[in-house]
Amino acid sequence: MALTDMQIRQLKAKLDARHVKTRTNNGTELHYVEGWHVIAEANRIFGYDAWDRRTLNTNCIWNGNSGQHYVAAYTAKVRISVRAGDIIIVREGSGTGEGNARTYGQAHELALKSAETDATKRALATFGNPFGLALYDREQAGVRRSIGVQERKINGPWIIRASSGAEVASFDEPSEFAAALRKAMCDADDIEVLFAIWERNLDTVRALNKCLKKSRSPKTGVAPELVAHLKRCAVALVKPNRKADEEGAKSLPRDRSPRPRIDKSVLAIAEPRRIRSKEHLRYVASQPCVICGRLPSQAHHVRYAQSRGLGLKVSDEFTVPLCATHHHHVHTTGKEQEWWLNQNIDPLKVARDLWRDSREGTTASTTTYGAPEASANRGTVSPGKPT
Repeated sequence: MALTDMQIRQLKAKLDARHVKTRTNNGTELHYVEGWHVIAEANRIFGYDAWDRRTLNTNCIWNGNSGQHYVAAYTAKVRISVRAGDIIIVREGSGTGEGNARTYGQAHELALKSAETDATKRALATFGNPFGLALYDREQAGVRRSIGVQERKINGPWIIRASSGAEVASFDEPSEFAAALRKAMCDADDIEVLFAIWERNLDTVRALNKCLKKSRSPKTGVAPELVAHLKRCAVALVKPNRKADEEGAKSLPRDRSPRPRIDKSVLAIAEPRRIRSKEHLRYVASQPCVICGRLPSQAHHVRYAQSRGLGLKVSDEFTVPLCATHHHHVHTTGKEQEWWLNQNIDPLKVARDLWRDSREGTTASTTTYGAPEASANRGTVSPGKPT
């Protein structure tokens, strides 16, 4: 008596795509089934007491050092015996494994176990698809997709948009879309334009990344690479090349001055105006802390007053005085607006009053913003004169 009809049907069944893993080796993407799953499938199909694994031989083919770690490499040959009634079905497989650890023993143990597991998987794969036989087919016709899940094709169209949101171009391949987006980010001459381009195309990048994860096609790592490119472009804009600026200035004709910067706050679609005033910051720092009334204080920028960007603070008009202790507290909290609510203070109102007083040159307001016990420490401070 050989294998039962149920066992034969199970061995001919397709491999569930959920159990297929991938890894990259020397630039080539490999598909595999994990060792624990193969052994679990053998227990399920053949029975816990109906099959055996025997290691015929092992061989350490190399061992040595790699920095502070020890490395070992093994080969192994394994025999699988399946009892089907009065018949014993025998399969053999060979495998290799490597181990990298801080001790010789651990390195050899990891390499030996890996080689035996690899050999076991290859021996069991000869029985059918559930053990990974389907992965030897490039088309993977023996792999079963999830029922009811419709995967989006990785072929486009993938639309790239400008900072204004207008469509610039459409691409069928992810690599073409990524190249065009990289070029658009490189061409951005202002950090706010750079982030506007990224925000307009972020949904497409996310959709592309999700599509590639679901697809069985090779992963290209488009999203992580684009994020890294965005960071490089942002750093280049925040810290421009001084030498390039000097050479550019020398190339200007003597009778021409650099083009004046456009005030984007007066455009039809205005951008936040960020005022910089060292005099106002000194004035704010000369005031008592709005929480406890202590001096000296530091000028704190209320972070949620304007939209933020990499390397950009909010305008200096949105600053309030805080002592070193409370200044540290507000910067360590992840929810600044909630922090101010707990203090029962509206920092934007305080900032507006201080900005008005600083511009008009009047005496600072002594309104109590925080706890009542702090009001005794607050006094009238002349503008621009540190206490």
